[in-house]
Amino acid sequence: MRTRPVLLVVAHGSRDPRHAATVHALVERVRSLRPGLRVETGFLDFNVPSVHGVLESLAAQGVRDVVALPLLLTRAFHAKADIPAVLRDAPARLRIRQAEVLGPSPLLLSALERRLYEAGLAPADKSSTGVVLASAGSSDPEAIAVIADIAREWRHTGWCAVRPAFASASLPRTEDAVRELRRLGCERVAVAPYVLAPGFLPDRIARGAAEADVCAEVLGAAPEVARVLLERFDQARRPALTALGA
Repeated sequence: MRTRPVLLVVAHGSRDPRHAATVHALVERVRSLRPGLRVETGFLDFNVPSVHGVLESLAAQGVRDVVALPLLLTRAFHAKADIPAVLRDAPARLRIRQAEVLGPSPLLLSALERRLYEAGLAPADKSSTGVVLASAGSSDPEAIAVIADIAREWRHTGWCAVRPAFASASLPRTEDAVRELRRLGCERVAVAPYVLAPGFLPDRIARGAAEADVCAEVLGAAPEVARVLLERFDQARRPALTALGA
């Protein structure tokens, strides 16, 4: 009898309690979308349970197959180094597949737009609104290039202009991108935080949005994000399903 692998959502963790609360709310939404799927949460730092602790517990319970899904929007250092290192240290009896990070995805763009509309914009405002796509930032060139690509793609959906910005490690900062869009003549400027949960860097993004007309909330437990998680889970387990003829 085949058993479905356990989905282990691997979150970064934060000293800010809002971070863990948001992660747990997102995981609950994933569970509601896929009844019967066992979904666990592990944190790399600051919060419990740790990823290593969850893996040890799963192995002790007799679980064999795990899909570890990085709760990250880009493939930066955590996805390339930290998470693989933790997974290599897992109990030998576990068969673990690391899923791809969440972004980029059309569903995430849909979630970003919905957050902007929730913050006060209307669809009719798109052509006269410049948007700052505000990311946490990274020193990884691949991650920075992905954010720039997303901004270009999003611009083609009807916004007046879209500019990337970063809260750390890279430039420009949110406030600089807001001012650039003003100089371009956009009638209004909105900031869309391309981050999953509240914390230090999202707060910095919000402060940088002080001169914008609108600043959306983080993506959080948006239904679109939950759907992306399940897409990545299904993609990670697909080779095994194909081999088994499923």
